[in-house]
Amino acid sequence: MSRYDDGNAYAGDAHGGVAGPERTFAALPPARGRAFAQSWWGRAWLTALEATALDSGQLKAGRRLSRAGAVGAVSVRPGRLTAVVRDRDGTAHRADVLVQELSGDQWDRFLAMAAGRAGHVAALLDREMPTHLVEDAELVGVDLLPGPGDLEPECGCGVWDHCGHTAALCYQVARLLDEDPFVLLLLRGRDERALLDDLGAGNAVPAGQSGAAPEGVDAADAYATGDILPPLPGPPLLPEVPGTPPSLDTDAAPMAAVDPAALEFLAARTAAQAHRLLAEALREGHADRPVEPEATVAQDAVRLAAGSPPASVAARLAEGSGRGREGLAVAVRAWRAGGAAALAVLDEEWAVEGEAAARARAVLDAAWEEDERPSLRARANRWTVAGAPLQLRLDRAGRWWPYREERGRWVPAGAPSRDPATALATAERAAGTDAEDTHARGGS
Repeated sequence: MSRYDDGNAYAGDAHGGVAGPERTFAALPPARGRAFAQSWWGRAWLTALEATALDSGQLKAGRRLSRAGAVGAVSVRPGRLTAVVRDRDGTAHRADVLVQELSGDQWDRFLAMAAGRAGHVAALLDREMPTHLVEDAELVGVDLLPGPGDLEPECGCGVWDHCGHTAALCYQVARLLDEDPFVLLLLRGRDERALLDDLGAGNAVPAGQSGAAPEGVDAADAYATGDILPPLPGPPLLPEVPGTPPSLDTDAAPMAAVDPAALEFLAARTAAQAHRLLAEALREGHADRPVEPEATVAQDAVRLAAGSPPASVAARLAEGSGRGREGLAVAVRAWRAGGAAALAVLDEEWAVEGEAAARARAVLDAAWEEDERPSLRARANRWTVAGAPLQLRLDRAGRWWPYREERGRWVPAGAPSRDPATALATAERAAGTDAEDTHARGGS
């Protein structure tokens, strides 16, 4: 039997074994009213523990004892955990849990893996344990967290399998890992000092590299190092204009299916689009904005046509989009007024019902004084002014888009507004401007 003093430490070792590095952690206070494990490592240990097929009843009993502060000082050595655990009546039992140590070959593979990832080396030398170390170790056949059968119990209470005392000790390890995740490596056979000495001395050489430094750094490792690496440079300044694509005017004749003018135009529009995206990315608050959905082929055809392509390219876009020359010209006007959202208003006709219809009526009623309100005929999401070539279109976000009639076709007349009166005034101004232009051309 073991000999006890005040219940928070033990003297002697009835189990024998070769002496090795050892750390002792003082008894922890009860953990009532708080999450049992706070850190990623503590929670990962609990997840592994509860998946190791220990009896659920003993797990519950151990969790209660550990929460109640019944686990005394914990001694951690390679392959062994030891502590005194007291029952609710104060009876003390020495509990030991044996953990399979990593073999020499496994340690070699682990160190080689760590040495091959600069982020791991930097973090470990700074006495930090990257959380994805577990997954990377598994890739080389090394399990750091316990699996089924890895936790072998020995307890003075006489129970041959896991009991509440050994389960409580296992639970207590989660709280120790909150304090210092290197406890896990000590359990697996290597204390922190020896591990850091091996890494610092460069003893671990990744397989196949013959001592050469690894080429590049894995992005996940680089970000995991946090402030270990020098600070990253600031974001690039936005160029004043998009870049100029290379010229395709060469002496070599193009292939039969290649249109150099179209390629040059596509390259120029791609540079312009990249410039726009960079400008948005550098704008304050960009990270909080929703991600724009990727443009469809039909939308992209309109976007390209809005870039003033050569006549041959414009003809191909008109044919490929299915809109025809005039239809594509109207779509381009919509795109320039508001991009994909404006294009949807041009193409879509949808029924305004329920709550959306009630909101639309309320906004229309409040937009004008009683004696100024225009007579509007409603059809779906479109309100047409009676006796005038003017129209309002409502989008699904509650914005009103101005439209006017031109040669028997409804065309966009400007940017949207939350106020239908403002949108209608925009349409009236556009119609008036066109009438003046027509009159001026006729007079000349």
